[in-house]
Amino acid sequence: MFEAFHPPGLQGTERTRWATQELEKCIRASANMGIRNVPTLSGAFAWHMAYPWPQRLDGIIDEAFKELAKRWKPVLDVAEQHGCVMGYELHPGSDIYDGATFEMFLDHVDDHPAACINYDPSHFLMQQLDYLKFIQLYGERISGFHVKDAEFQPTGRVGVYGGYQPWSGRAGRFRSPGDGQVNFRRVFSLLAEAGYDGWAVLEWECCIKSPEQGAAEGAPFIQQHIIETTDLAFDDFAGGETDTANNRRVLGLD
Repeated sequence: MFEAFHPPGLQGTERTRWATQELEKCIRASANMGIRNVPTLSGAFAWHMAYPWPQRLDGIIDEAFKELAKRWKPVLDVAEQHGCVMGYELHPGSDIYDGATFEMFLDHVDDHPAACINYDPSHFLMQQLDYLKFIQLYGERISGFHVKDAEFQPTGRVGVYGGYQPWSGRAGRFRSPGDGQVNFRRVFSLLAEAGYDGWAVLEWECCIKSPEQGAAEGAPFIQQHIIETTDLAFDDFAGGETDTANNRRVLGLD
């Protein structure tokens, strides 16, 4: 099903070698353009075992992450050498799709500094994961940000798994920014508090609205949410320097 993503005829190690070379090209191009974050997906060996039935064999998930780390570590090293990071979008269909699996990956790549996160709250909302708490847990690793909205409206007919329905018939659906359930005001605030200073990228996907309208509305939506941080304290009305003697006098100590 991924054959359209690579040149025809590639199989096995030949396909892996080609994919690795393409990633390294992206890293070098990003470095040349002064871009730090290289968004990517992890790929998958164990995604089809996300639901534990049939019962998973002991050690099989660990083996999958060992192989994942083996293939990614050289790429992460190249990224670090070029002053870049790989921003993994934690995405269903990939072995790294939530906080727990990201931690497993970090363990297997020895907490590699170039292993970072391309944050997309839409995928978390549709998993029913706390996408706000996620920022507080992993903010220092967030290197990219997709402004993509979603909604989750379960019924008596479909829930998280979607019932093999088209996007319009699923409980979890992507929506244009502002049309879904993601609390972007809180998202932007938490990212600002976490020190995120990268791009806020409009990734448009919506099962109802046209892409033209989504683009026209999405850009100003992002502009309205961007936070200009400050080091000034809003209540520092006095503006004076510390005076120990005066402080002790106010406290009634002298």
